[in-house]
Amino acid sequence: MSDARMVDVGDKDVTRRRAVAHATLRCRPETARMVGDASLPKGDAIATARVAAVMAAKRTPDIVPLCHPLPLTFAGAEFEVDVDAGEVAITATVETTARTGVEMEALTAVTVAALTIYDMAKMVDPAMTVHDVHLVEKEGGKSGHWRAPGRDSQEPA
Repeated sequence: MSDARMVDVGDKDVTRRRAVAHATLRCRPETARMVGDASLPKGDAIATARVAAVMAAKRTPDIVPLCHPLPLTFAGAEFEVDVDAGEVAITATVETTARTGVEMEALTAVTVAALTIYDMAKMVDPAMTVHDVHLVEKEGGKSGHWRAPGRDSQEPA
């Protein structure tokens, strides 16, 4: 039998917390162009993925077992399309004022945003791949500010 349980955060201070996550969707340059100019047959993938990221952040405790439900104060996603490289860079930022951080919410948001673009473009490019999902930065709570080492120039904070 599993000994899984939520971490008790009852004694932690309520502080402002923020997390930033990043992912890259790789595709054909023509697919990236269609994503960037909203000309996919299914419509504007970036606008849809932006909404999907926010929805995913809000529903993270329903998706990730043992994740605390948090009152989010902000969730958003930004996208950079590089047609020549055939890449869509996705950055999600999530904020709260709570007893625990929002790393899982940011990681879930960026992953679901990438999957949403994949879903909307798979009819023109089924070989797309999602890469390098990672936490870029987090701040708040006892540990203060943390930034992933060696990633300062890869994505915006």
